Amino acid sequence: MVLPQAPGDERSGRSWFGWARRRSGVSWVGKGRLSGLPGLRRTPWARRRAAAVTAAAADERLGFDRFGLRDLVSEAAHGIGARPGRLVLTIIGTVLGIGSLVVTVGLAQTAAGQIARTFDAVAATQVVVEPATARTQGGERATGTIPWDVEDRLSRIAGVEHVGAIATVNVGDLRITAVPVNDPSAPTLATPQVMATTPGMLDAVRGRIVTGRYFDAGHDERADRVVVLGARAAQRLGVHRVDRQPSIFIGDRSYTVIGIIDDVKRRSDLLDAVIMPVGTARADFNLVGLEQAHLIMAVGAGPVIAEQAPYFLEPNNPESITVQVPPATSTVRENVQADINAIFLALGAVALLVGGLGIANVTLLSVRERTGEIGLRRALGATKRNIGNQFLMESGVIGLLGGLVGAALGVAIVVAVSLSKEWTPILDTPIVVAAALLGGVIGLCAGAYPALKAAGVEPITALRGGT
Repeated sequence: MVLPQAPGDERSGRSWFGWARRRSGVSWVGKGRLSGLPGLRRTPWARRRAAAVTAAAADERLGFDRFGLRDLVSEAAHGIGARPGRLVLTIIGTVLGIGSLVVTVGLAQTAAGQIARTFDAVAATQVVVEPATARTQGGERATGTIPWDVEDRLSRIAGVEHVGAIATVNVGDLRITAVPVNDPSAPTLATPQVMATTPGMLDAVRGRIVTGRYFDAGHDERADRVVVLGARAAQRLGVHRVDRQPSIFIGDRSYTVIGIIDDVKRRSDLLDAVIMPVGTARADFNLVGLEQAHLIMAVGAGPVIAEQAPYFLEPNNPESITVQVPPATSTVRENVQADINAIFLALGAVALLVGGLGIANVTLLSVRERTGEIGLRRALGATKRNIGNQFLMESGVIGLLGGLVGAALGVAIVVAVSLSKEWTPILDTPIVVAAALLGGVIGLCAGAYPALKAAGVEPITALRGGT
């Protein structure tokens, strides 16, 4: 087929529509598939122009798109770059939305990894053994007991590394003081709780001695009146050193302080307590039984301990003992990460919605401001689909630019926060790529209504009311 030639232009391939574009100063006119008709080169200019217009109408009736992809991209780039200030303001909304999404997901994964490591180091090796309970009319009561020699019994199980037992000591109305003199003018302080433990309890709860020592099996067997103070209880009682063998008084009984503990990983209530040997509590306060036994086990020994511990403690009634073993490491990590992701993803979705609304508002405003331009393009032969695709492409490009910038900014923030906290940053690469592409998708969705609005503009109305 031969293209109709414009006056003064003898180069083949130059249609009248290209000449019209250059003469009118309007950047939209595409190349048609039916723009050439037999014998047009031999007709006068007027007939060639009429034939070209007829070809354009035939193209539109036959469904051919005279506006190619290259023209579409070029027009979209021109429309976006014509207003750089507005472009920056529009992109800010998408940048904040995508950046928030990447940051929240990245920090959620990083925090979940840190929490999972904490579980791996502490909770994944902790076992708690308690007497089973049953509901009665008077409340819950224990149906089993933990024997006094619990440390010797449970230490025989394969995988058990440390064992300790604990019970609360009821001292009644007795006051606990650091001096034997009762000063009525002194302010009344809360009385620390008194706890009784076996010698292995400190290792079983991963505690640390600040000063002095913890009592041993000899103190327990002899029921010596010695105590160890938690760090906060020691501060409350005014005991800071044990080299001079300070004493505290429970009622009128004197107990020598031999140590102060701190940094307890489990049973943090020990930091506020006065701790004495189980033998001493049995002799002085008629302690009737142990409440809990705490174990530190080797990784993977949970199923064996859960099965054998009840028989070691109550061979005739193993159902009266309950054993709490930690879940599998993978289960802990998945549960923690799922909970944190759910929270942070909700926040990211809200930020992303705000960015999408920003693109929709700015694109709709652009349609209203360019009504005259839309009418002129329609008058020169642009179809509704051409106009709609142009504005849809503009909003999609804006969203994609915001997505790329937001994803890069989000990754930088995740890395910076992780380095400041001395964490290992964790962020899946597919999530970053998907977040950047999501910006383009949000842009397309946000520009759908403005594009339909622009496509519905009638040429005559637009040219009359456009600016």
